[in-house]
Amino acid sequence: MASSGRKQAGIDPLALLDHWSIEITAKDVDDLVRAAPLIPEGTKIPVTFLPNETFDARVAAAATVRRLGFIPIPHLSARRIHSREELEGFLSALQREAAIDHAFVVAGDPPEPMGPFADALALIQSDLLAAHGVTRVGISGYPEGHPEIGSEKLWDAGRDKRLALQERGHDFAIVTQFSFDAGPVLEWIARQRAEGINALIRVGVPGPASVKTLLRFAARCGVGASAKVMSRYGLSMTRLLGTAGPDRLIEDLAAGLEPAIHGDVRLHFYPFGGIESTAAWIRGYGKRRG
Repeated sequence: MASSGRKQAGIDPLALLDHWSIEITAKDVDDLVRAAPLIPEGTKIPVTFLPNETFDARVAAAATVRRLGFIPIPHLSARRIHSREELEGFLSALQREAAIDHAFVVAGDPPEPMGPFADALALIQSDLLAAHGVTRVGISGYPEGHPEIGSEKLWDAGRDKRLALQERGHDFAIVTQFSFDAGPVLEWIARQRAEGINALIRVGVPGPASVKTLLRFAARCGVGASAKVMSRYGLSMTRLLGTAGPDRLIEDLAAGLEPAIHGDVRLHFYPFGGIESTAAWIRGYGKRRG
């Protein structure tokens, strides 16, 4: 029988682990220092913007990331910033102490802004990023939607942010919320590419953690965690005290990825079980697959 000429979809799962990224909070610095020998030099490490952490702590965390040989990517939570002057001070300190050239911009959780920035777009349009040395900007992606924002509104917001970044000469990447199910993620990436979006997409992957912890974060973020999806991921309601890693998710993603359709895709780890344990799992997975 003659071949159809169509290449089989799928890539080696290890290819997804090239140039992975992992995020930390300001409180995770000691864990990052312990994990540093397990993390490749030049790894991109976002520093989140939690409401119970100070600007000084966030700057110190970014500076530690840089000192350890990694690339700090500070989060900027638009609605949590009280004034333009506060943002300028934060960016100036990050540039001075951590030599940043990346940032990740998100609207943030408060229903009402605490200052002049109503959303990520407003912060981008402030033109303060380039003024403080930021050339590459990360923005959020939601393959399974957002619990408080309609899907079409999300698409419109993503388009507006991309246009604003391009108008200002910023390079950008999209980092998705974590998921347990490869199917919606692959469909969402294909739609992005079909609409002409060629930027790097980092797929959010939960690092190894207890089932109870994973489900708690899933509920908080509005991520689908039905019994069917849980079983595909290797989770069980009868094993809430057990620990699960993202082996199955990564393999499902790799099996469904078709570079001609999905483009440049890499992984971003949410280390719900800790930085060191996640970094050790990544290295161990590579050895197991190798």
